[in-house]
Amino acid sequence: MTTLRSSFDIDAKEARKVELQDKTAQPGFWDDQALAKRLMTELSNLEDDVTTHARLSEKVEEAEILWQLATEEQDRGSYSEGVKLLDELDGELERLEVRALLSGEYDQSDAIVSLNSGEGGTEANDWTQMLLRMYLRWVERHTGLAAEVLDVQPGEEAGIKSATVSVRGRFAYGLLSTERGVHRLVRISPFDSSARRHTSFASVDAIPEVAETAEVEVDPTELRIDVYRSGGPGGQSVNTTDSAIRITHIPTNTVVTVQNERSQLQNRAVAMKILASRLAELARREKEKEMDQLRGEQMAIGFGSQIRSYVLHPYQMVKDRRTEVEVGNPEAVLDGDIDVFIDAELRRRRTGRPASISK
Repeated sequence: MTTLRSSFDIDAKEARKVELQDKTAQPGFWDDQALAKRLMTELSNLEDDVTTHARLSEKVEEAEILWQLATEEQDRGSYSEGVKLLDELDGELERLEVRALLSGEYDQSDAIVSLNSGEGGTEANDWTQMLLRMYLRWVERHTGLAAEVLDVQPGEEAGIKSATVSVRGRFAYGLLSTERGVHRLVRISPFDSSARRHTSFASVDAIPEVAETAEVEVDPTELRIDVYRSGGPGGQSVNTTDSAIRITHIPTNTVVTVQNERSQLQNRAVAMKILASRLAELARREKEKEMDQLRGEQMAIGFGSQIRSYVLHPYQMVKDRRTEVEVGNPEAVLDGDIDVFIDAELRRRRTGRPASISK
């Protein structure tokens, strides 16, 4: 129990939690809204850590009691319950171990995820839409995370050319940064009347969403702002007025489009926030001169550049080239079960060695 408390640094976190709670109760706390939001986020993270420690401590105590009953009174029921509880603890501690790998400056930030179709035409557009669903389902599987699709550019015949998604929640960026790269799909094409096998490509990128306190200066004279009517197949979630926004930062040729919100002003505000995040990312890379290390080498979205292959025919397998992790159930992976790949890549980044996990 002492080791668990020490590893969480719980005494320091509880002290900081009390300090922040006192600050939030002070008059004028919200006068500086940017600072107040940052402190509220810190307080929420501390409360999460303290609650997690309390929950784990309770389970450890319960497991100790069950073990005593099982050994002293030869209680088989207590033994079974204890084994089940220890399995649960093992799973939770494994997740905490992965969280401990997320110690980068922006790892706890919200994320902006971009998907783009590559080589493969209609096939690639359909594959990009499948990936979008995979990440949305992954978010649904994780308590504390929430996703909002900000922009979708539909393909001419099927699927989507690109999509931008905001993922909010603690460690969103740290986790999703592992998914950056080209993803390859091999399958029998549903769009080929001859039922031939096709290979498709799509790229995934993730950047941290900058805090409102981040110093990102955007010169309005360097922006080109276009207003247009949202595209897509229609439906309740698609605008029917000229409210979609496209902002181009001319010096860097950074383009942001947003069409999710109901008004032009809302779309413009969201687009400016995404633009600020992308420009901040560019500035960080220039400052650190580690562009390849931060996002990986930029390659064409096609053959030989993939980080992961999803094979549906002639056999069933998903394999990550970086970590050598293999999963024989592509259906589960495409339904959002991708934690094994995320965890393995985080460990590879820390150790420099692949995990070689097969499932």
